[in-house]
Amino acid sequence: MSEVESPQRFSGRDFPGFARSRLQADPPPVPDDDVLPPAGDHVLSPGMVEFMRAQPARAAAVLIPVVARPDELTVLLTTRTSHLPTHAGQIAFPGGKMDEADDSPLATALREAEEEVGLDRRHVTPLGYCDLYQTGSGFRIVPVVGLVSPAMTLTINPQEVKDVFEVPLRFLMEAANHQTHSRIWKGIERHYLAIPYGERYIWGITAGIIRNFHDRLLT
Repeated sequence: MSEVESPQRFSGRDFPGFARSRLQADPPPVPDDDVLPPAGDHVLSPGMVEFMRAQPARAAAVLIPVVARPDELTVLLTTRTSHLPTHAGQIAFPGGKMDEADDSPLATALREAEEEVGLDRRHVTPLGYCDLYQTGSGFRIVPVVGLVSPAMTLTINPQEVKDVFEVPLRFLMEAANHQTHSRIWKGIERHYLAIPYGERYIWGITAGIIRNFHDRLLT
């Protein structure tokens, strides 16, 4: 039986309560710089551990926008533009590094979603947090899960976002759709998660955060 077949878990009516019962109510604690959190690029690539410990980590946050469509729940994702300095052209959640004016990871996630795709924070109901995720590119990301009203409208910032699309939450929460791929990165063989969806290739940090979201909800 599929682990996501339960209609109670993934219905628009019952998902908020279910998610709150499984997610962290507060942002995850941030360890010392030389201590890696339990989630991150190093989990599948132990060879990256020393490299990641040695570099300074910058605080960041992303929004995992679960859209309450009438027929099914979906997750909103973006494709980053090709000229960005980091993770250019990759599929990502709305998000970015924390600004001094941000008083919390939630504030960062909501601000970045407004700046990148024009998602009005009044259409977002925060549900909780996944685990802190550390990247090989030097970010410590707090993933914020939010339920998004289908009444929302989007205005894409073309400087940062090429396009947006939605993927059924059930598809992303099916572990059978999660694959492990590898490539050479900075001379290290890096193993990472990938979640192909049609012509879309969700991989790396975004796929890793999705997997942690899956583990929070279903394990």
